[in-house]
Amino acid sequence: MGEIKVVASNRRARHDYFIDETFEAGLSLMGTEVKSLRQGRCSLAEAYVTVENGEAWLENAHIPEYTEGTWTNHSPRRKRKLLLHAEQIATLAEGSREKGTTVVALQVYFVRGKAKVQVGVGRGKKLYDKRQTLREQQDAREAARAVSLRAHR
Repeated sequence: MGEIKVVASNRRARHDYFIDETFEAGLSLMGTEVKSLRQGRCSLAEAYVTVENGEAWLENAHIPEYTEGTWTNHSPRRKRKLLLHAEQIATLAEGSREKGTTVVALQVYFVRGKAKVQVGVGRGKKLYDKRQTLREQQDAREAARAVSLRAHR
């Protein structure tokens, strides 16, 4: 597999949702959007995926206008088509219909020069789930720190 160049990550998504299943989808972009992504400019903070008429769409992802663009520039928050197989779109549609689940964008990156987005079907976490996850991460950090200190002695 080619080298992956990550443009943007939605770190909040893994904090707010249990991600059950992930997919890699191609993005149908305009030229100025690709150039803006290559500059490393993108925000997935409020991005989600919808399925309409058998097609998957990335909505509310913010790709700022290309700085050197002219009148051909794109609108920053337009809907962008996701390129997926039919069975993957069916899985996403099923996931978005279930109560308590949503389809969120996790990451935008380039693989062999092609813009890709990683989307995940997620179930919302309750406040106590978020606290439990943070506690587990903190315990893992403390354990790694203790092992590291022990190794340096």
